[in-house]
Amino acid sequence: MKPIILDASVAAKWFTTEPGGEEAVELMRSGLDLYAPDFFLIEMDNLLSKWVRRGDMSRPEAEEARDILAAQPIFFFENAELRPHAWEIATLTGRSVYDCLYVALAVALDGVMATADARLA
Repeated sequence: MKPIILDASVAAKWFTTEPGGEEAVELMRSGLDLYAPDFFLIEMDNLLSKWVRRGDMSRPEAEEARDILAAQPIFFFENAELRPHAWEIATLTGRSVYDCLYVALAVALDGVMATADARLA
């Protein structure tokens, strides 16, 4: 099986009732190894703090989500290693370098993207 590159858009669905959430939770519970750029947890912290500010989630719920994220079998890759290729992809496609770090990791590992972002799929 090819490596699965976990995009934050899928992990976010672990904590919401949005469409596609059930499939995202299945992926979380699958026990499969997941891969992400090393800023993934920071990106998720940013999203969780935004939800707390907007009142979409309580601070204790967000802290529990952070613990759940930290416990996942995710292998992290240094952004510095992915940066040159992410830059190349971003300047060719007009996408953000942040998004392209996930794409660069998928290319580097010959993996598949698990994303809820239609523009990255």
